[in-house]
Amino acid sequence: MALHSVPPKRKEIYKYEAPWPLYSINWSVRPDKRFRLALGSFVEEYNNKVQIVSLDEETSEFSAKSTFDHPYPTTKIMWIPDSKGLFPDLLATSGDYLRVWRAAEPETRLECVLNNNKNSDFCAPLTSFDWNEVDPNLIGTSSIDTTCTIWGLETGQVLGRVNMVTGHVKTQLIAHDKEVYDIAFSRAGGGRDMFASVGADGSVRMFDLRHLEHSTIIYEDPQHTPLLRLAWNKQDPNYLATVAMDACEVIILDVRVPCTPVARLNNHRASVNGIAWAPHSSCHICTAGDDHQALIWDIQQMPRAIEDPILAYTAAEGEVNQIQWGATQPDWIAICYNKAAEILRV
Repeated sequence: MALHSVPPKRKEIYKYEAPWPLYSINWSVRPDKRFRLALGSFVEEYNNKVQIVSLDEETSEFSAKSTFDHPYPTTKIMWIPDSKGLFPDLLATSGDYLRVWRAAEPETRLECVLNNNKNSDFCAPLTSFDWNEVDPNLIGTSSIDTTCTIWGLETGQVLGRVNMVTGHVKTQLIAHDKEVYDIAFSRAGGGRDMFASVGADGSVRMFDLRHLEHSTIIYEDPQHTPLLRLAWNKQDPNYLATVAMDACEVIILDVRVPCTPVARLNNHRASVNGIAWAPHSSCHICTAGDDHQALIWDIQQMPRAIEDPILAYTAAEGEVNQIQWGATQPDWIAICYNKAAEILRV
C-alpha cells in the first residue's frame, strides 16, 4: 500500500442479487477461498441452479465463478469441511439424491450421484445432510422415508490422473417413526461417530455409529409438532438447538438433561427458518425467520431465561429463509431472502 493512500472503509454489509429466488447457502472453508459461497435456487420446477459466488474485498463486488444445473431445488448445500485444503475442492447438494461436485471455474463438474434405492424407480427425497468435520469421508443424509444413511466417500488421488470421487453406503437406519427432516454430527466423543436427527414425529434422537442397535431420545415436542432444524453448539457438544414447524421460538437442549429445554429463544414474530451457532464461541447463536429478522443471542445466562437478543438485523425486503455463520470467518454471517444473499459483519 502506498503511504499516501487511504485504506478503504470496511463495509458492514455486502449484498449479492441472484437471477432467481434463493434457498440454500453455505460458506466455503478453504483458506485460499475466503469469501466464497455456494447458493442454491428455489424455483418450483425441475430445472434449478447452483451458483458459486465470490466477494472481492478490494472492490466490494460479488462475482459468479460458476453456475450449474441442478434437478429440483437443493434442500441443502455444503462445502467439504476441509479447512486445510487437503481434499479435492468439493461441495455436496441434497435434493432427490445426494450429489458431490468438484468446484472449478468456470465448469463445476458432477463427481457422483449417491442413491441407495437400488431396487426401485421411486426415490425418497433427501431433506438434509451433514458432512463430518473430523472425517470428511463421512456424509450423513436424512430422508422422508424415515431413514438416515451414512455414506463413505472415496476421494483419493490416482497417479497420472485425478480420479473420480465415489461413495458407498456404510449404514442405513430407520431413525424415526415418520419423515426425518434434519441430521447433524456432534463433536462429542471424538466427533466422528455421534449424530442426531429430528423429524415429523417431533423428537430429537441421538445415535452412535459404534452402537446402532439403540438410540437416545433427547427431546420430544409435547404436541408432537414436527421438528424441522437441528444444530449442535460448535464449541460445547452438550448443547443443541432445534426449531419446530411454524414455531416462533428456538429450543436449546442440554443432552445431560434430556427432555427439558434449558432455554427458549422467543423474540421472533413469525416462523423461525434457520439456526446457526457461532463457530468460535459456545454462548452465541443466530436465528432467522419470516419476520425478516436475523437475531444474535448470548446464552451465557442459562438456565436463567434469556429475554432479548444482543444484536438484531432486519432484511427490509424479505423473509430470511436461511442463515450460515462462516466457520473460518467468525465475523461474518450469511443470510438469504428472496433473490438476495447478504453477508453481515457481526
